[in-house]
Amino acid sequence: MSGGHRVVGLIGGSGIYDPGLFTPTATHQVSTPWGPPSAAIQEGRVGALRVLFLPRHGPGHTIPAHRVNYRANVDALAQLGADTILSVSSVGSLQHELKPGEFVLPTQFVDFTKQRPTTFYDGGKTYHVSMADPFCPQLLSEAASAGKSVDAPFHAGKTYVCVEGPRFSTRAESRFFQGFADIIGMTLVPEVTLARERALCYGLLAMVTDYDVWAEHPVDAHEIVRVMQANVARMQSVVGALLPRLDAPRTCACAHALDTAGV
Repeated sequence: MSGGHRVVGLIGGSGIYDPGLFTPTATHQVSTPWGPPSAAIQEGRVGALRVLFLPRHGPGHTIPAHRVNYRANVDALAQLGADTILSVSSVGSLQHELKPGEFVLPTQFVDFTKQRPTTFYDGGKTYHVSMADPFCPQLLSEAASAGKSVDAPFHAGKTYVCVEGPRFSTRAESRFFQGFADIIGMTLVPEVTLARERALCYGLLAMVTDYDVWAEHPVDAHEIVRVMQANVARMQSVVGALLPRLDAPRTCACAHALDTAGV
């Protein structure tokens, strides 16, 4: 990486379709063994930090969560030198205290996806990466600090349940998920596991847009978009405060994820 500085891949989710935080200086069309990523990757700088921006759902949100080419997205960012992925997404709340418009830093996840490729290693060399602690602790700490610095503290230590989509939950499913998770979304898996297989630091900034259907009213896609749009500026302020902090040397063990995972 250039000049010894860190390189961060910023993956924008629903509502975050452009970098917004820097002026792109280059655009990369990247090919991967798994096909093309969701869009061309825009590169820019935040101070000395190289930032690579990729909209997860493509320009204008044309790719649904279950059709995102997660392997191509993560591999393309790694090819361009990223050592960290900062992901931004919207989520539903499974708990009363996590209100629409607030932010969550999950530290655990439960996978309820059904048909997505979840690994780079489909044959030949096999790796069994540890996902006991799936998110980079250094990145989570910096994110919490950045949130406080712009008066947008996060709820930390929460669990994300990832579902296949694109449909929303039934009431029975939502009440079931409440028993072991705090937020619900459609995009974390396999993005987080693929980042671990590439030995990258990974963290998620989740924005609550609605209460899931356990709250006795159907999830309304239009209301989700309204809350999301109202909070885009707040999310960008948090990301803007966080990115400069990510140029510090890595002190976590993420870079060694494959050291003892091979068979």
